[in-house]
Amino acid sequence: MAIKRRTKADPSFSMSSMTDIVFLLLIFFLVTSTLVNPNALKLLLPKSSNQVAAKPTMSVSIKHYRNNNTFSYHINGIEKPVQYRDLEEAIQAELAGSDDPTFSIYADRTVPIEKVVDLMNIAKRNKYKVILATSPE
Repeated sequence: MAIKRRTKADPSFSMSSMTDIVFLLLIFFLVTSTLVNPNALKLLLPKSSNQVAAKPTMSVSIKHYRNNNTFSYHINGIEKPVQYRDLEEAIQAELAGSDDPTFSIYADRTVPIEKVVDLMNIAKRNKYKVILATSPE
């Protein structure tokens, strides 16, 4: 005796559950993408009138020597340069007792942007504020 099925498998497929999943994924990615902060470094750029709300506690200058393509770093305008490997320690020592640690970067016009970003990364690691100094127009 052959046993027959009374119910047949329905070959159609309902896409409504798939659209629900795609909609939930879309909402998830929209919410998480707004949490990512594209401005990782907090910069206080001076206005053209040279008025800045935060007063820098110290300054770091980057000098570019074009003849041999080298760079020197100077803290608070002191003539003696600081090696880059010692720069973070020197900045930490200078800003140790400050309530609102802020330093300004004075970069020569020919300094590559990567050298300035290296100083900004030091500020980011130590949670310092940075002012990028410019000359008035």
